Amino acid sequence: MRILVVEDDPLLAEGLANVLSRAGHAVDHAATGARAEQALTTTEFDLVVLDIGLPDVDGFALLQQLRARHSPASVLVLTARDTVEDRVHGLDLGANDYMTKPFSVAEFEARVRALLRRSAVPEAQLAAGTLSMDLSAKRARVGGKTIELTSREWSLLELFLTRAGRVLSKDQIAERLLTQDEQLSPNAIEVYVSRLRAKIEPEGFRLRTVRGFGYLWDAGNE
Repeated sequence: MRILVVEDDPLLAEGLANVLSRAGHAVDHAATGARAEQALTTTEFDLVVLDIGLPDVDGFALLQQLRARHSPASVLVLTARDTVEDRVHGLDLGANDYMTKPFSVAEFEARVRALLRRSAVPEAQLAAGTLSMDLSAKRARVGGKTIELTSREWSLLELFLTRAGRVLSKDQIAERLLTQDEQLSPNAIEVYVSRLRAKIEPEGFRLRTVRGFGYLWDAGNE
């Protein structure tokens, strides 16, 4: 599992990284909100260990931005703020767990294991505004209206929703589509994106072309 530790105290950050590395995880560290934001927009993480008292931004703002992008990463808030109001606020913003400093390393390890076990279980449904995807039934709907999708259109839509807020390159899209049996023609990416657009854009959603990079789910339409 890949974990991002967002902590400005270098000694504590090093200690957390060592604990997590010994447990077999790949660990990245960000000492500021700006560095954390950069990491979160370029790398997929299974878990974010988040301090709230960062030197440049409030950690709650970073959490809010993360959830606004529909990131599936679990978030463990690890902070000195121990009031009930702070706990409630963090959980309401989308934190999966909340621990206060000082803390027991054994308890920290147990909470990390619990969060990673939960994240290993696929979500039964993805949603963006009025659009929902029932992953078990393979059904996409906007409101109460079903959108008929081919298997590749479904794969594309699932990819865009799970990585909302990130530009997806043609290589990333091709990698997803190549899990199918058929071969892709050179212009297949544009063809499948165009077909998906034709089905979702009348419902108020957009796939933006980012010239020279790829495609982006337009979260502003949700």
